[in-house]
Amino acid sequence: MDRKTFLKSLALLPLVTCNMKLQEFPSIANALPNTEKMPVLFVGHGSPMNALEDNAFTRSLRKLGEQFKQEGKKPAAILVVSAHWLTRGSYVNIAPKPETIHDFGGFPKELFEAQYPAAGSPELAKETAKRSALIQETDDWGLDHGAWTILMHLFPEADIPVFQLSIDYYQPLQYHLDLAAQLNALREKGVLIIGSGNIVHNLRLSMERLRNGDTRPFDWAVEFDTWVSEKIAGRDFQSLVTYEKAGESGKLSVPTPDHYIPMLYSLGLAGEKEEIKQAYEEVALGGISMRTFQVGA
Repeated sequence: MDRKTFLKSLALLPLVTCNMKLQEFPSIANALPNTEKMPVLFVGHGSPMNALEDNAFTRSLRKLGEQFKQEGKKPAAILVVSAHWLTRGSYVNIAPKPETIHDFGGFPKELFEAQYPAAGSPELAKETAKRSALIQETDDWGLDHGAWTILMHLFPEADIPVFQLSIDYYQPLQYHLDLAAQLNALREKGVLIIGSGNIVHNLRLSMERLRNGDTRPFDWAVEFDTWVSEKIAGRDFQSLVTYEKAGESGKLSVPTPDHYIPMLYSLGLAGEKEEIKQAYEEVALGGISMRTFQVGA
């Protein structure tokens, strides 16, 4: 789907008018007890089939989840910013029992039968919306596959409340990086924030190659994935906002920004001295980057 068609489809999404008050975000969780500052994750979620598969990527997620437990950092709640919840305006999901959304087609029956029965976090979600005119409440959502397919490996017990924040697809990339920085107060309330997308995500060209049985990564996909990794290591996040300057590899890797934006939320939460550790690196299926990283200890 080209960008024009993709944007046209978004016109059917619900509209919301909002008043920008980003400065109010640091106070959204004041009523909650303080905890040790939680890390932040970005996960390249890839194919929904990863929910059922045992591979190097899913094993890396299980390892991350186990590390959180071993280090005594089991989250009080999880906030996911997924590439698959795109709206006009920002919404937070207040559903007490979010459904497992199977927002895909053409996969085996067992994938559609998979469930991630985590509770929601309506109190925290409502507090978030109440403290900022930027965010509107909704219960007309659940956990899309950008959330539950990775959580099945990170926290397979599904015993941690989960809620999602939508992506306002009509805002420029700088907006998302700036907005993320205002969510940092949540990290000191036991909330693990996860951006879930893919740095490189060109499904059309990947499928063309896969039809011929070729799973080798495209040169341009490896080039852009490496470029992004280098910018992260150098903490040059502003260059990532203007990724088109990377040249043709950027244009091919990010034909639409939906899967790229969640990475900006994860990086926008990074403190100046916080370490950013790469947890997994792979360009799969021709043009899908599975790069996953952790911000903070």
